[in-house]
Amino acid sequence: MKIHLYILLLAASISAAPQMSNMAELQILLQQMCESMTKDIWNLRIETPDNIDDVNCISTIFEGTEQLKTNPAMKKFSVFFQKFERLKQLLTPSLAKEGKCDTERKNATIFLEKLMTFIRKVSKTARA
Repeated sequence: MKIHLYILLLAASISAAPQMSNMAELQILLQQMCESMTKDIWNLRIETPDNIDDVNCISTIFEGTEQLKTNPAMKKFSVFFQKFERLKQLLTPSLAKEGKCDTERKNATIFLEKLMTFIRKVSKTARA
């Protein structure tokens, strides 16, 4: 499964090469989001992939960000969600045959940590 994820991310990175600065911006914005989380967001439960390397879990990540986006406290991070939407558009065509993803509802902090890992992996793949 890891190899499938890397191939998927590599394909996305080829078309996203000019967007490397956007990946760095995504990481910075996500870090700011983590640092400014309020208690009501910590209590938010989001479906979180057990294995971030599982190619079948990419859409679960996107669904979780949509759930975050709808939280009123996240409105100040609209730039992050707009930039993340572009990444979603790059990866979505490759998700047509996505299989089952093992998930668990976890607090927003854990979801954001997994999201940060996902973005780091995408940006590393894009550099390669």
